[in-house]
Amino acid sequence: MSSRTRSRKVRTAAGVHTVQLPRQRGRRSQPFVVVVPERPSLTREALGFIGRGLWSVRHALAPTGLAVLALVVTGLLHVIAWWSALVLAPAAFAPAVWFAVVQRSRPAHGSTLAWRIALAMFATLALTWASLAAGFGPWAGPLALVWLLTLIAAQITWLFVRRTH
Repeated sequence: MSSRTRSRKVRTAAGVHTVQLPRQRGRRSQPFVVVVPERPSLTREALGFIGRGLWSVRHALAPTGLAVLALVVTGLLHVIAWWSALVLAPAAFAPAVWFAVVQRSRPAHGSTLAWRIALAMFATLALTWASLAAGFGPWAGPLALVWLLTLIAAQITWLFVRRTH
């Protein structure tokens, strides 16, 4: 019996699609590669939709990403090395030093001075929170609320500043 007329029963798993191709004859026969995409599940479609949406607004959500990263890093620092808070604590004075140096070298007035003061205060708050969160844990006491309020303030400020420039 010829191989063309003989039926071959191939067992495949559920959801796998097979394609029957005739055998190629001759010296120049090339193998076939058939790509049949699978249908993604509804969960994968939903996650893809959310991922594409977040990717398209990734610049607008930069403060949120940095805040979540800071929360995770300080949580890991608290678990692995609580003493890292002692190393981070002096960094809370860096924004004040920056403000003094910049104000002395390039004195500012009006809105520029207000922005510098706000930036120095915000950076001091963030670095103080990071050192306390590394020492006591990011969810200890009011640190979670401080993190959330700082995140909201940073995100709102970021959205307004990005729109004006």
